[in-house]
Amino acid sequence: MSAGSADNQLAGPAAGSVATTIDANRRAGTGSLIGYLPVGFPDLATSIDAAVALVENGVDALELGVPYSDPVMDGLTIQKATQAALAAGFRVRDVFTAVEAIRSRVDAPALVMTYWNPALQYGPDRFADELRSAGGAGLITPDITPDSAADWIAISERTGLDRVFLAAPSSTDERLAETVAASRGFVYAVSTMGVTGARLNVDAAARGLVARLRAARAENVCVGVGISTGDQVAEVLEYADGAIVGAALVAALAEHGVAGVARLAAALAQGRTR
Repeated sequence: MSAGSADNQLAGPAAGSVATTIDANRRAGTGSLIGYLPVGFPDLATSIDAAVALVENGVDALELGVPYSDPVMDGLTIQKATQAALAAGFRVRDVFTAVEAIRSRVDAPALVMTYWNPALQYGPDRFADELRSAGGAGLITPDITPDSAADWIAISERTGLDRVFLAAPSSTDERLAETVAASRGFVYAVSTMGVTGARLNVDAAARGLVARLRAARAENVCVGVGISTGDQVAEVLEYADGAIVGAALVAALAEHGVAGVARLAAALAQGRTR
């Protein structure tokens, strides 16, 4: 694809690059807190308000989930929420509505976490273009690896969107190197083997995985899966650039509404400055 091609009109960093946020926090001497919520749970308007509440209470960047009927990585809490969103009539286009509304109210990077099939069904180019137009920063794609993501990598180059791939403790050094080279924004280090969900102890394997990613020259590494308290956020930020919290926030929203999400976000955010 030539530099002067019409397909490159969108090239350049997308709005609210997450790497910029991580770097600014690093210079300020703090880590970054990333909060996950599914779009459309319990309804679209409330999911927007909840995401805004995260940022207003100390979350640095958002991971907005696309509800999907076969969420292989998600634990029961997130599965229930995404199934409720689908039952309530969620449509993929609601993601772009949500991102635009959130970005109009708070200035924080908004990444979309999606299994690849919804993007594929929507049309990957169309999905990326509408996400960028809405002010989104990029995609987290849990079920595709760099060696199977040539189309997405090309689209992200054209649009300037971040592309966040996952790395697991079981990954070979070769796979980690490929993941680091292909990722933009950060590498998502999965702290435990298995599905998402709050755990009493964040797996010690996370430290080793982050060290291996550093050895592979990863600039930004954020750890997710199993983080649910401010103490765990602080622990993770001793060795990683960011901590990602999902299931605990979804549970707070399910049980206590937007006010509950706001309270938990504030408690989690205390861990990023210890």
